[in-house]
Amino acid sequence: MVDNLLDNALKFTPSGGTVTLGLEALDGGVELSIVDTGIGIPAEDLPKLFGRFHRGRNVGAYPGHGLGLVISQAIVEDHGGQITVASDGAGTRVKVRLPSDDPERRHAL
Repeated sequence: MVDNLLDNALKFTPSGGTVTLGLEALDGGVELSIVDTGIGIPAEDLPKLFGRFHRGRNVGAYPGHGLGLVISQAIVEDHGGQITVASDGAGTRVKVRLPSDDPERRHAL
């Protein structure tokens, strides 16, 4: 899942752009963030991002099959987490929240 998200950020960020990886401890788990200064995602594509075989309107020149995000989402959800994507057309922010292995901390996520 991390490999796919980083691959997407790197693939869609032109030379000279930035990809930032962050990891933060939260009450009840952790949050992984991947922020890039790439081509962004058109607003009309955001609701469909996690659909099988969906590829954004602006990615025709890039390789891919539209399965990476749906697979990443399944992995995150299978581990009790949540994945969100935001984009303003000048980059993309992906956040993955995963619960702690400690069942007493998991409820806070």
